[in-house]
Amino acid sequence: MDFSLTDEQQSVRELAGRIFGDLSDHEHLKKAEQTDDRFDRALWRALADAGLLGMAVPEDWGGAGLGFVEACIVVEEAGRAAAAAPVTAVTVLGAAPIVRFGTDDQRREWLARICAGDLLISAALAEPGGDPRHPVTTASRHDGGWRIDGTKAYVPAGAVADAVIVSASSDEGVGLFVVDCAVRGVTRRLQHATDGRLEAELEFDGVEIVDDAVLVVPGDGAGEDALAWSLERAMAAMCVEVAGACQAALKLTAEYASQRRQFDKVIATFQAVGQRAADAYIDTEAVRLTAWHAVWRLANDLPASAEVAVAKFWADDGAQRVVHAAQHLHGGVGVDRDYPLHRYYLLTKHLALSLGGGTTSLLRLGDLLATTPA
Repeated sequence: MDFSLTDEQQSVRELAGRIFGDLSDHEHLKKAEQTDDRFDRALWRALADAGLLGMAVPEDWGGAGLGFVEACIVVEEAGRAAAAAPVTAVTVLGAAPIVRFGTDDQRREWLARICAGDLLISAALAEPGGDPRHPVTTASRHDGGWRIDGTKAYVPAGAVADAVIVSASSDEGVGLFVVDCAVRGVTRRLQHATDGRLEAELEFDGVEIVDDAVLVVPGDGAGEDALAWSLERAMAAMCVEVAGACQAALKLTAEYASQRRQFDKVIATFQAVGQRAADAYIDTEAVRLTAWHAVWRLANDLPASAEVAVAKFWADDGAQRVVHAAQHLHGGVGVDRDYPLHRYYLLTKHLALSLGGGTTSLLRLGDLLATTPA
């Protein structure tokens, strides 16, 4: 595959980088972290006004009419800034399934508001101790619509989401349902993520859903396919966000090591420091390349289950080596909460565990290798 960007994609990266650079620097992040929901609404408004929340949404529905690659470029820049904004949750977990599976009426109702920054939508896919590919949350027919019962854990942006896409199992199979977080029967309990962001556990107790809010009707395997489609894109986008965080952590480390002096020499000239930094660079490139390989295949509608599993493993195993090396080479400065490095350490740890960590990814990859003909 060709990893180079088109002129249009490079313009998207430059625009996103400029907005995050101006509105998501260290001082802006410190202010956002002092708010109750740790959500920078001024940054979110700027992203919406620039059209960056609708990269993969067709122009007819208020978006830029581009694709998954362009959406992930914005996600990578968000990771590079450790931004206090749910870019991955809203643009990939929330908007992408609606673009792919929604009816024209559903797209008309939700997508323009998402692109404008007026509707925060995420996806509730993970469950306590469960496999997101096999939801325990149930959906049953009820008075001409559906009834949702169950619990979803660590919902990305769950603390601020207006609505979530819920995966649930029924007698006919798995379905995807759009649930308003303010309706009766939805209980939201805040959960503090590893990186300090507020996610949520959402409990659904007899939540009634009209047919117009059913994104994918259970039956004939359609819901299972749609859920797999959503999970793969969610995981690939998270890997790209981790790649952005690793690149930023490595850049901070290079700048620090080239300025910090010991024994009248900059520490970057010490062999042990150089070797550790070189290893971190190699790991960063592996995280980046495997993530973008998965994104590229998904964007071109190619089978990518193995590539996503490989990328998710590197986003856990390799990324942890990068941020550990970064903190080690910074010494005591690396754990100073008034220095930006700690955000990348916490962000990578949180995303590495989301939707399954490295071991889970290796088990998925092993299953694929075992069941795929040679």
